[in-house]
Amino acid sequence: MTSLSKYILIIVLSNLTLSLKAQSLLDMLEEENKIEQDTIIVTGTFKSTRLINGQTSEICGKNQMNFIISHRFGDIKMGGYELWGLDHSLIRLGLEYGLMNKLDIGIGRSNENKLIDGYIKYKILSQSSGARNIPVTLTWYSSIAYTDHMWSDPNRNNLFTSRLFYVHQAIISRKFSDRISLQVTPGVVHRNLVENNDDQNDVPYIGFGGRIKLTSRISLNGEYFWILPGKTAENTVNSLAFGFDIETGGHVFQLHFSNSRGRTEQGIPNNVNDWLDGEFGFGFNIIRNFNLKK
Repeated sequence: MTSLSKYILIIVLSNLTLSLKAQSLLDMLEEENKIEQDTIIVTGTFKSTRLINGQTSEICGKNQMNFIISHRFGDIKMGGYELWGLDHSLIRLGLEYGLMNKLDIGIGRSNENKLIDGYIKYKILSQSSGARNIPVTLTWYSSIAYTDHMWSDPNRNNLFTSRLFYVHQAIISRKFSDRISLQVTPGVVHRNLVENNDDQNDVPYIGFGGRIKLTSRISLNGEYFWILPGKTAENTVNSLAFGFDIETGGHVFQLHFSNSRGRTEQGIPNNVNDWLDGEFGFGFNIIRNFNLKK
């Protein structure tokens, strides 16, 4: 075989190899597209990004914005003179925005302890069936909060870092049917400063929540946060709440009763109110959605 023939053979074999690799890549892309087309993503696990006091696995969605008003009143046991707690109120105003279909950012401000919080929320997995079967939705949530509340002792060393709180949690949910959805939320609250040695800087907890859809626009919700055994758990009461979601177009109205006044997860380790002692009150969230797509 002449040198020219060898070169021609090498070129032909090289082109054939590249052609086979290109065809293999196209086949892989076609297979992936077919899997995507044959996969059904489960939607509407919950009506909103919030269940009652805590988060759900839901995300705003790209270019979607939610304006959230969270209101909590005093205890029912305050009686008629205090209008069964309605004369006392705590409020949080918040905004959350979808940077991508799976990524939200948010910010809020509460009048209690002058708390400012910001967070990021990312949907790692989406429940799906068909060609790609994923049994649950998994969303990660991380937040940081700053309190501008005045110290009881004005002479203390007022460090900026002493005013910071952090929350990290994984939200695992499943929509079992058109009517029933449940979620579990393992997480931890970190406080840079605690009041005394009988408290913990890191407070682990597990949240449980769910909803039962009553009609196309109304659902019954429940939420419970269990603080894992430790010093903090010995001096606090687990948060328990029940309520209703009412969807009206671009609004979701959430009406509920809870023994916790916290409007975010930072309040989980601070609750001392007990349902059995009548230490629970009425509250509501109003969530207004805005579509900012051009």
